[in-house]
Amino acid sequence: MPGETIAEETIADVVVVDYGLGNLRSVTRGLERAGAGVEITDDPDDFAAADGVVLPGVGAFREGMENAGPYREALANYAAAGRPLFGICLGMQMLLGSSEEAKHAGEGDVEGLNLIPGTNVRFDVDRKIPHMGWNELAVTRDHPVVAGVDGEYAYFVHSYYALPDDDDAVVAESDYGASFPAVIANERGNVFGTQFHPEKSGETGLRILRNFVDYCADG
Repeated sequence: MPGETIAEETIADVVVVDYGLGNLRSVTRGLERAGAGVEITDDPDDFAAADGVVLPGVGAFREGMENAGPYREALANYAAAGRPLFGICLGMQMLLGSSEEAKHAGEGDVEGLNLIPGTNVRFDVDRKIPHMGWNELAVTRDHPVVAGVDGEYAYFVHSYYALPDDDDAVVAESDYGASFPAVIANERGNVFGTQFHPEKSGETGLRILRNFVDYCADG
């Protein structure tokens, strides 16, 4: 996010999970600009002391879940305690129970974290896949993380998207030949994710990250 400076005051302490597939540097810079003190960790014991946990991710669903295996229980416990868990891109898809991606690659069934019941499906549209570029956000449900971003644009890079079992899990939508969920959350609201990359989405992304940090502080 060019031209932005790191916030002078640390509002909340956030852990970014290093499971080998996240864009950790960009995510960390974005969170710091939003007012977070950030610790990158590969130790699930570090989650307990954090005001919020971020699960970033780029790459394939199967590899993501294999790498995240040692963190599954700690992430589930953190979410069950009502604490903020934020998945980004692949990290958001991992919050669901399954994905067509593994089956499409001939790898069979892969179990996601299942913190938001549903599956991830491949785009079936007459457009170039993967979807790469800026798309408008249409907020469909009140949630602190999307405050002030309705109608703004975010940056996406993906071939699959989340399809939650419960329509109410969709917080914001976007369109790429068909409408798809851009932000999802569980019923309680403490587990949520963005299909887009807030750390690459300019002022809109910074607003999302600030909303997240404020939410962590309020918790």
